[in-house]
Amino acid sequence: MGRYVKELKSGKLKIDTAKVKQEKKLDGKYLLSTSDQHLSAADIALGYKQLLEVERSFRTLKGPLTLRPIYHLKDDRIRSHVLICWLALLLIRIAEVETGITWPRIKRTMQRLNLVEFLTKDGRILQHTELTPDQRNILNKLKIKPLKTVFKVDLAA
Repeated sequence: MGRYVKELKSGKLKIDTAKVKQEKKLDGKYLLSTSDQHLSAADIALGYKQLLEVERSFRTLKGPLTLRPIYHLKDDRIRSHVLICWLALLLIRIAEVETGITWPRIKRTMQRLNLVEFLTKDGRILQHTELTPDQRNILNKLKIKPLKTVFKVDLAA
């Protein structure tokens, strides 16, 4: 917001209304560029919107994987990044089509599934929380076998 605020000689801050009005004129407008002069403005805008959706899908995918930011300098890495984004979007679309549920709702529902660790004097047990009816429904529609409740048992020797 610093670019819309100016400091007066007295040290007080004041909103620069001229800059705010100037920015208002650009609200809802896009500046798009392309190297293909044969594309229509609508096709270019659609391409950018699809790119944003693919990137959002990748962010959704990399969140649980805790991937670091990616900076690409080589063409093969750029192509790989785009492929992974495309695959993430494809998986999301398949999940939405097969379940009839939006991705945010699928994600929110499935994130409630947790892995719990129980420590005893005899060892350690990893167990999933019990599936809710909504979670079971999503897994069934995606033809994914429900997880076993007890994931792993490590007994002390």
